[in-house]
Amino acid sequence: MPISYPTKPHVISRAYRGITVWLMLMILAGCSTQVRTPFEVPEPETALPAAQEGPLTDLELALQQRIARDNTPAGLISAPSTDLSGFHLLDRSEEALRWRLALIDSATETIDLQYYLYHSDSTGMLLTSRLLDAADRGVRIRVIVDDMGTLASGKTQREIRDALGKLMAAHPNISFRLFNSAENRKSVAWGAEFATNFTQLNHRMHNKSLIADNRAVILGGRNIGDEYMGLDEELNFRDIDVLGVGQVARQTSTVFDLFWNSGWTAPFSEALRGEAQAEYPALRETLATLLQQLPHLESFSLTPKDWRPALEELATALHLGSSTVMTDRPLANGISADLITAVFELLPQTRQELLVTNAYFIPDDPGIELLEDLNDRDVEVTVHTNSLASQDVVAVNSHYKAWRGPMLDAGVKLYEARHDAAIKSTVVDTAPVSAAVMGLHSKSMVIDRRLSVIGSANFDPRSALINSEMFAVIDSEGLANQLAEIIERDVLPENSWQLVRNENGAIEWRNSDEIRRKQPSLNAWQRFQDIFFRLFPKRLY
Repeated sequence: MPISYPTKPHVISRAYRGITVWLMLMILAGCSTQVRTPFEVPEPETALPAAQEGPLTDLELALQQRIARDNTPAGLISAPSTDLSGFHLLDRSEEALRWRLALIDSATETIDLQYYLYHSDSTGMLLTSRLLDAADRGVRIRVIVDDMGTLASGKTQREIRDALGKLMAAHPNISFRLFNSAENRKSVAWGAEFATNFTQLNHRMHNKSLIADNRAVILGGRNIGDEYMGLDEELNFRDIDVLGVGQVARQTSTVFDLFWNSGWTAPFSEALRGEAQAEYPALRETLATLLQQLPHLESFSLTPKDWRPALEELATALHLGSSTVMTDRPLANGISADLITAVFELLPQTRQELLVTNAYFIPDDPGIELLEDLNDRDVEVTVHTNSLASQDVVAVNSHYKAWRGPMLDAGVKLYEARHDAAIKSTVVDTAPVSAAVMGLHSKSMVIDRRLSVIGSANFDPRSALINSEMFAVIDSEGLANQLAEIIERDVLPENSWQLVRNENGAIEWRNSDEIRRKQPSLNAWQRFQDIFFRLFPKRLY
């Protein structure tokens, strides 16, 4: 079946899509069964050793030469040089997509991708095309995508999504697996299965990483989709990733292998694989044609290119540091809650300053107690999250808003992103696109201008107890200072509202243009959702 792409793709509004999906989850919440490993545990297969040649090998060798010249960089805790990696923040959306293309194009032996969402839009088609090109030249590719995204896709988008999956499943050098997949992925039957197996299918894989040649990795908050790369005309996300070179790539490979070998991932059946192989020539040709017709990609090469000059420049600019990559684990009876434990062990170590930017923030009583403890020890805490106006999942705001007052009372400097932030045009949008609205999707922290925490985890019950999440804890003063400067820029009055109590004790929203006494919102429909979702338990968000 050839891929078709409409001239003007039908876009379901995010507000409508969000309330539809959440309503379904609420209605089905009472229909649960015991959690179990959903699929047969496969024969173990692990990441290959780091490639011995190629542009990414040269990049790491150049990094090691830097480390050898200076074994104790200024501001860095001394550590064996073999434990050090190089890090580069991916702040701008355009840069995030460009460096993903660079890693794929530069790989000579292996690529491993693990993503919650892999959209069937301009970004998804471009990256799929480049993965196929890499596979053509003999690169071994493994892909894990969470299966949840199918439910919210329109018919045309679902057809393209399935076609991209078929292209990858049909190629002999690509192994493609879905995480916690329903047995029937047709829309109506999928929903019915979700209703009868809610507890099982409610566990989702929220991890996000791309590893090339076991030498370089990109991990952070971005999924594969236009809104994460600044290419969506409706809403683009303010997000952040980190590109790491060296030991951090091998650490992330260990995380990938946990999921690949867990029994929670399912490959295409032999029947579907055979069908995909039969359709492959037509699908590949149509994909190439479609890429030529996508105006959003005009600033990107549609074919692989030589990235060695950019990699040579990168080698001199990387921040040096040590890292630990952490993850929740897929277990026989569900997903572990390792990351929430790690957070509550890590944050109390803060001595002077904590900077947090997090899209979906519901601290609950334990979080408030932690913030109060930090305040009692004179730690300065800044929290940057979404306003109602910038929030793409209004249900989160419905339960976050109750904690604004307690956070302010705990001494937190609280900021909420503006949907019309000045950084939308310079950091978030990728030319030629200019989205109507900016939303916040970042998940990062800076502790004492020394430790950076960057990953996929939100501060809400779903991330803490239901989804699998991952993040990297990076000890690098240079990286931490850069991330701190980015957060400080994002909370400036032209980019965010600052929440303060006025002389009467009421909360006000202040920015560079005005002062408001009610939470900023886009429209009445958003305000209605905000009230409506308050009726449902916060543990589901």
